[in-house]
Amino acid sequence: MDATGPLVGPDRWSAGSGDHPSHPLRSRHGGDEHGGGRQHPSAPLPPLPTGTWGRLHPRQEDGDDDATVAAPRLSSRPGDDLPDDDLPDDTRTPGGSSAWEETGGLDVIGANVDDDRPRRRGLLRRRGAAAPVPADESGHAPHDDVLDDGHELLGVSDDPVADGSLTDDDIPVAPYDARGDRRRRRRRPFAVAAALLVLGGLVAGIVLGGQQLLSLFNPAAQDYTGAGTGSVDVRVQEGDTLSDIARTLQEADVIASTGPFVDAAAANPDATSIQPGVYTVRQQMSGEAALELLLDPASRQVSRVTVPEGFTVEQVLARLAEETGTPIEELRAAADPNVLSLPEYANGQLEGFLFPATYDFEPDTTPQQMLQQMVDTFTATADRLQLTERAAALGLTPFEVVTVASMIQSETRLDEERPDVAQVIYNRLEQGIALGIDATLAYGLDKSGNELTVTDLASDNPYNTRNRQGLPPTPISVPGEASLEAALAPSSGELLYYVLESQEGAHFFTSDYGEFQAARQRCAAAGLGCGG
Repeated sequence: MDATGPLVGPDRWSAGSGDHPSHPLRSRHGGDEHGGGRQHPSAPLPPLPTGTWGRLHPRQEDGDDDATVAAPRLSSRPGDDLPDDDLPDDTRTPGGSSAWEETGGLDVIGANVDDDRPRRRGLLRRRGAAAPVPADESGHAPHDDVLDDGHELLGVSDDPVADGSLTDDDIPVAPYDARGDRRRRRRRPFAVAAALLVLGGLVAGIVLGGQQLLSLFNPAAQDYTGAGTGSVDVRVQEGDTLSDIARTLQEADVIASTGPFVDAAAANPDATSIQPGVYTVRQQMSGEAALELLLDPASRQVSRVTVPEGFTVEQVLARLAEETGTPIEELRAAADPNVLSLPEYANGQLEGFLFPATYDFEPDTTPQQMLQQMVDTFTATADRLQLTERAAALGLTPFEVVTVASMIQSETRLDEERPDVAQVIYNRLEQGIALGIDATLAYGLDKSGNELTVTDLASDNPYNTRNRQGLPPTPISVPGEASLEAALAPSSGELLYYVLESQEGAHFFTSDYGEFQAARQRCAAAGLGCGG
């Protein structure tokens, strides 16, 4: 086997005669265009590439064949269509071939393909300030290694990087400067902060602009700012919803629109506690400020009146006149059972049916409306206690139960004793014993229990339960709910007597008369007011 080395081709491979019958470059002028039927002398190597050779010109001159050279690209630059004899001498090699031969066939083929793909860096380079090349005698610039677009062909460039004469170690590299990187890092937070400020300004502008547009296209979203000015009274009606209240406020120019008030009320659980009544507010308030003012008890114009348990009708009227400023004469005129809507079982009597509670009366509430509200409260309480049904179970009328309850209310201050007082009353009534309750006599004489005399105790008065059996003609006061419940549910046993035994209002209960007398002596000795 021979030593490895380049294969030396026969002389006919380099023949350039244009009339050679098997010359491969005749594909453009005759013969097999693709080189068909040709056998390569170095077989079994593959045949030469086909197609691309058709773009090369055959040599035009006669004479001895020179080495095969690559024809220049068609119409690539001036002089490409000239025969080899017309080429400038400086483009030929000493052997007579053109300098293009050194590029190699494949490189020329690659350079001859026109496409728009970007070229790899290093294959071509732009010539900078190249010196002008003098023209030859024919007026054409000599063919050098420069293409029409000012780039050099690979392999003929004098760039040391492009031709490989300069290695990576010879390429100068600037030293790393850490200060520049630190300066860039220092500048970055300021740039981010500035960007955030700009972004925040844009967002704020969008929000404010959106609110302005919303107020233009949605009048229900308009709102005043601040706590408002001046003073105006508005009324919240019974059964008003939050939307109803908002419309009332808008009509009085308290708020600009209903939306902000309703939104503020939806976010505040206390908003549902707004009570009917007259409120003093200010005009042109924000929706939230208006809500806060309505929730302030001081804004509501009411006269709050507390009617204690055990008050008589006359005492109730006096309390109303004092707390509301209503003349007592007007109240007495309104206290007419024929005008007020009383329960049917009241028998036309007002005493005992003005329910004791705390009431809020608005400035324009009439005396009749005040009293009617108190009667309605009693009726609602009696219905809840099932007064009519439970009284019938006891063999009593509702009116009799209210009368018993009024006596229970006057006889003790302790709720836990009320069922026992009721049991004593029912036992005495059942046995035909006079009740002996001085509170009834005091009511009949329009006195307090402490003002009674011995003569009063013996007087002939329909309310004197010392010398009369049975119940008094009417209730003697307004009983509370605990006294009504005790009259409907008395305790059990044979209790017939009770007497005060402590300053706290506790009583001693017994069914034995002797024990009762001993307890009375103890009460008198203690100065608790147990006389006679």
